[in-house]
Amino acid sequence: MENNKKPVTAHKRHCYFCISGTNVIDHKNVELLNKFIAYDGKIKPRRITNVCTKHQRMLTNAIKRARLIALLPFVKE
Repeated sequence: MENNKKPVTAHKRHCYFCISGTNVIDHKNVELLNKFIAYDGKIKPRRITNVCTKHQRMLTNAIKRARLIALLPFVKE
C-alpha cells in the first residue's frame, strides 16, 4: 500500500525587523511596540510574531524599558 500523503514543508518565516533593515529597536517608538503586545499586556511570543531570535530579545528589552519609564502600561485593562 502506498502512502499518498504530501510531505510537510515548513514555510519560511520573515522577520519584520530584518526585512525593514532595523538594527536598533527604540523604546520610545510606542506605536511599533504596541504591535507586539497582546490585549492583556503580555509580550507576544516569537511563534506568533515571526520575529527572529536576535530581534525578539531586542524587542523584549525595549518593551521592558518603555514600561519602566511609563510609556507603556504593565497591564492593560
